Amino acid sequence: MPEIVPFKGILYSAELRLIASELICPPYDVISEELQQQLYQSSLFNAIRLELPLESDPYTAAASRLGEWLHDGELMKDPVPAIYPYFQTFKDSEGNSHTRSGFFAAMRLHEFAEKKVLPHEKTLSGPKADRLNLFRKTKTNISSIFGLYADESKAADHLMKAFAATHEPIVDALFQGVKNQMWRITDTELVTRIQNSLLERTVYIADGHHRYETGVNYRNECAAANPSHTGQEPYNFILTYLANIYDEGLIIFPIHRLVHSLEGFDAASLKQRLQEFFTVTELQDRAALKAFFESEPSNYAYGVVTSGTVFGISLKVDPFPLLDSSRPETLKRLGLVLLHDLVLGRLLGITQEAMAKQTNLLYVKDDREVFESVASGRVQVGFVVKPTTVEQVLAVSETGEVMPQKSTFFYPKIMTGLLFNPLE
Repeated sequence: MPEIVPFKGILYSAELRLIASELICPPYDVISEELQQQLYQSSLFNAIRLELPLESDPYTAAASRLGEWLHDGELMKDPVPAIYPYFQTFKDSEGNSHTRSGFFAAMRLHEFAEKKVLPHEKTLSGPKADRLNLFRKTKTNISSIFGLYADESKAADHLMKAFAATHEPIVDALFQGVKNQMWRITDTELVTRIQNSLLERTVYIADGHHRYETGVNYRNECAAANPSHTGQEPYNFILTYLANIYDEGLIIFPIHRLVHSLEGFDAASLKQRLQEFFTVTELQDRAALKAFFESEPSNYAYGVVTSGTVFGISLKVDPFPLLDSSRPETLKRLGLVLLHDLVLGRLLGITQEAMAKQTNLLYVKDDREVFESVASGRVQVGFVVKPTTVEQVLAVSETGEVMPQKSTFFYPKIMTGLLFNPLE
């Protein structure tokens, strides 16, 4: 594993942490304009004012606000380095309760080519430019990346859970039905035991690819401008939440595809073309589609929703001849890759560029939104997909390849505002 170290986190004051539910927010890339406004109204000190300010110059606004809150005491810097266990308790769509366990630390940055930290999804240039400007102005990690490691023995998990069982959390906040609890570990012996349990592990980025790549770019900038650079400066590390893939609370939700604005789109014609490659099953509604997925083991099974019709499709031919022969086998086995290459690309004529720019493609996380968007006429057709598994994420990462964008949604998101990481 890359070097992970305790750090002196910036936290809200003890008084403000009592109302932490009013202060935390999701990461920037899942915040709608409506939610942004709601979060602004929830508190003058909500982390949205640092993560995604409304001002015309958001980066300067965030930096000025961060400085003011530190000066006035709304924020404080921990006096000693710590790692911060963070547990999230939530319910899935079936009402079952889960708790995902992990911890915040500062993790040394590495280029992906070094194979210590591996991505699994493509990134876009726009978000990286945005986050780099925020890094430059605030000199702080406002939000964390989310990394995974594999340890079947669960050594670090056992240590954290034992600590949490005997200590009160320093943050206990509820946001959109998710309970967020965070602790502080400063005991050097316990920190060392956690570090040692992870020495040989690779980190796989679950969420925050843009922020991680931005961290590398910012480190390179700072190193080039610092004639006394040693490699130990805070900018060589990035705020990271680490969770074990063997944690029972680690859940991935699917991200569904909505197609819009295609010239000459005809639902009947699409269905006819799909029948060349897929077994097509007529379905009544969303409940029937759910039952279809539960009974269909194939990775290459999808739900198709058009105006007035719902059907499930399952590939009936060998997938490999339909895919780029240069792709590694791990990618060829992903349902999303076939959906993008064959259905969206070949049958509907959506280019890779159009997919990246969302010219004809939107992404949603709730299959109910697929049905609602089609029924409203906002989109022409929706594709409901199965969730990617953790094992698939690791298998693809280890090949050095990346999945199509928006392949995974690790739920719940790591909240912003629990703590911040100073980079100087």
